[in-house]
Amino acid sequence: MASSTTPMQKEKIGFQSPLARFRRRRTHSAPPRFRRKEGTMLKEHFRVDPVKRVVLPGIPKHTDDWARDAHDLFNLVVLIPLIILNIMNWNWDKLLSTTSIRGIADAWTDEWFLSFYFYSQSYFFSDLLWIVLEPSCVKSPATIIQHHVATILYMLFPWFNPNLRFFMGALMSVEVNTWFLISRRVFNKQGFPCWTIDIPFLDSVRIKLISIFFYLTWISIRCIFYPWLLYDFFGRWLDAYQANKIVYNLFFFVIPLHCCFVMLNLKWSYELLMSKIRYWRRANRNEEEKLSKGL
Repeated sequence: MASSTTPMQKEKIGFQSPLARFRRRRTHSAPPRFRRKEGTMLKEHFRVDPVKRVVLPGIPKHTDDWARDAHDLFNLVVLIPLIILNIMNWNWDKLLSTTSIRGIADAWTDEWFLSFYFYSQSYFFSDLLWIVLEPSCVKSPATIIQHHVATILYMLFPWFNPNLRFFMGALMSVEVNTWFLISRRVFNKQGFPCWTIDIPFLDSVRIKLISIFFYLTWISIRCIFYPWLLYDFFGRWLDAYQANKIVYNLFFFVIPLHCCFVMLNLKWSYELLMSKIRYWRRANRNEEEKLSKGL
């Protein structure tokens, strides 16, 4: 078959290697590549003005979506036993009286560890499989798949080293915040702002309580507790190094994985905070303009 390229086009294209020609053909024939959307987490769980890049009061309004709603319901139900099993592995008298991160280890009882461990792994495997088979159930499937794979690998450390079992309980406390994160969407599909007063009383109380506990657990667990654990991991790596003079001890591999979770949490927190700040600045600027005009 004769080539459809004219002599003028060949002169413009010039010499191309076989590999370059293959890449050019592949570029035209291949489906579009998946591109990660910026601020996907914010857009999924918060109302975002795409032009002004600010987080607006309330949450996004959600229409009926079977794939998303079924996945949300699955998480709300399945996360409750996971949280309860985690709670059952702690001596709460010791935990509440501890004054240091090292004291947390003494509060771990390990009585229900096997049930807690296998239930947690089963949950992440099931949720991972669900998202792989039905990516439309979430807005950022690639990010969540990477998160679940990293979590499954991370949980191998306490399985092979019993001294790290209490770390699994400490880290899995973040699922409390995940439960409230999903609840904000499930129990407020109309997208009412948290402090709206012209809605039914019970709806108002439910929305306010969920929102308050969501922000409390987000700040305390994701922004404070996770970085605090990273500091402790480094201290334990240093202790192990000084005792055995081995750089590549267990904590040498734990620290990079935990850094990924810490950075991801801080990234989301930074995006949320900056969006809120931009919204407050614009609101104050608009109020000042009204006052200057005598309105």
